[in-house]
Amino acid sequence: MVFGQWSEATDGGRRPSGIVEPEPVVVGPEPVVVGPCAGGMRLVPDCAEGMGTEALTPDYRQIMKIVADADGPVMAKDVARALGRELTPGKVEPVRGQLRKLADRGWLARTGSGRYLPR
Repeated sequence: MVFGQWSEATDGGRRPSGIVEPEPVVVGPEPVVVGPCAGGMRLVPDCAEGMGTEALTPDYRQIMKIVADADGPVMAKDVARALGRELTPGKVEPVRGQLRKLADRGWLARTGSGRYLPR
């Protein structure tokens, strides 16, 4: 079917189809700097020396504050409760994902039992 449409549109390949091939994207040696809400930007940047929580979005800053103010390691359900969410799996799992993302990027430490501590 597709070949038939192409054949009709291009008179059996004797006329140019009008299809333009994309040009390859050349990435230069300069680093690309993006700001908040830019396409493809990470919501949680990798934690670097001297970087404060102001680099995080307000939701992640609030999670960082909850973990920092806790007396010990916290679980995802503890953070969800502190955020005022229901303790159903549908409400706790997104918080667990956010905590894991913070731990993967160096903002939090994750224990073997799945609890989180500030670094």
